[in-house]
Amino acid sequence: MTSQIPAPLATSPRIRDLVSWDSDWAGLRVVVTGIGVSGFAAADTLIELGARVVVVDAATGPKAQAQADTLRIVGAAEVLLGEEAVATMPRIDGAKPDLVVTSPGWRPDQAVLAAAARAHIPVWGDVELAWRVRERKGRKTADWLTITGTNGKTTTVGLTEAMLQAAGLKAIAVGNVGTPILDALRDPVDYDVFAVELSSFQLHWSHSVSPVASVCLNVAEDHVDWHGSYTSYLADKAKVYERTQKACIYNAEQIETERMVEDADVVEGCRAVAFTTVTPAVSMLGVVEGLLVDRAFIAERKDSAAELASVSDLGPVAPRHMVANALAAAALVRAYGVEPAAVRKGLLNYLPGDHRIQLVASHNGILWVNDSKATNPHAAAASLSAFENVVWIAGGLSKGVNYDAVVQEHARRLKAVVLIGADSSDLRSALRRHAPDVPVIGEEKGETEDVQIAGTADAEAGPSPIFSETVMARAVASAAQLAASGDTVLLAPAAASMDQFSSYAHRGDTFIEAVRELVEGQAQTGEE
Repeated sequence: MTSQIPAPLATSPRIRDLVSWDSDWAGLRVVVTGIGVSGFAAADTLIELGARVVVVDAATGPKAQAQADTLRIVGAAEVLLGEEAVATMPRIDGAKPDLVVTSPGWRPDQAVLAAAARAHIPVWGDVELAWRVRERKGRKTADWLTITGTNGKTTTVGLTEAMLQAAGLKAIAVGNVGTPILDALRDPVDYDVFAVELSSFQLHWSHSVSPVASVCLNVAEDHVDWHGSYTSYLADKAKVYERTQKACIYNAEQIETERMVEDADVVEGCRAVAFTTVTPAVSMLGVVEGLLVDRAFIAERKDSAAELASVSDLGPVAPRHMVANALAAAALVRAYGVEPAAVRKGLLNYLPGDHRIQLVASHNGILWVNDSKATNPHAAAASLSAFENVVWIAGGLSKGVNYDAVVQEHARRLKAVVLIGADSSDLRSALRRHAPDVPVIGEEKGETEDVQIAGTADAEAGPSPIFSETVMARAVASAAQLAASGDTVLLAPAAASMDQFSSYAHRGDTFIEAVRELVEGQAQTGEE
């Protein structure tokens, strides 16, 4: 690691000096791209700061119109909707904008953002804006603990929040987890610390964030379609470590995260601390005889370890990746000064979110498990590793990833595969290559009706609920015919949802409902 003092992004003096809520934002000409959760929060904040705001979005549906109406009411915001609105850079008061603040999902090659790059207009994400306005006269400034990774971010940020709260701190999970950081900053609560979940998209558009501690949990091929290459994806993930103040936490079992830390520019005195699911070396957290232990944040770390919790505190099923997430969260809060007792209390208080290895039913000896949050092969592999004899429900939008590794690694566990998704040909091909004897059920490309992909103009509602329910009911019925006592039917799609569902949560909910109807129907007929 190299050390540095955090410095503002080099740009015009006006933009460079925007480092607090009380800076001179008045009259600043800002284009906000996107009117979803993040874009709305950014526009609302900028209006409150006195900036001249124009919001653009391709969407024209009822939700976008309602958001636009609200912004027009609360302040002097111009809102432009429709495909034409995002085709060119708008002018504000007859001049080019001073700044663009983009919603995280907008790709750098989108027309407005590409125009900003050509015109040398700085582009921030909502996270960068939040960092710039975090300090405000008369208000406490919350510290940031930042979390990224291909998988496990939401679980880890929730565990971090629970541990901080168990220590008596005013803490909240924000960012990609669902609550915009800008909303938390404007909350009347004076928070001590934010547990900040950051996607690769948000990191791409962040330039000056300086967290107290940071972690990249893991990396695997994902969002290649957005970033253009796996190398670019890794480079954006690595930005989580830049300007870290006290501790860069990395995964000792994945060399890529260690290299990210080695290459990071950090604040003088920042430490590199690892986590591992086996016995830890010095300056690591790990597992010894079923206990989570700390050999990093204690004075006697050379020859002893501090007990933090038991693996059993994570619940009756504690897959390896869940243990890793708990250790990463523990490392973050220990870097922040939280005592061991609060780590265990936080683990016990934590309530896992839905759609993350969620037991839906146990009926006739068959476990039905919902891990709809497994939206890429790496996440699905972690889920598959927790079970034997699996009927795997998988497929959806692949995001340009490769399925060979997950199929090769877990072919022996697969009793059968039920494919969903408008086009799961890549996964089907990997199964043919590496698990040719495993039965595969599901439509070939072109055999299913067309659905509109959410995220395009006029597609805010996503695919038809009736269509989505039919897709999942068919998949569950097929899985029921293939599964027997001792098997697990696992929904771990290894793909995004929005070809046939409005979100991973919608996909998981339809699975839960389909399983419930199946189990109730079998109970009523006495079927065994």
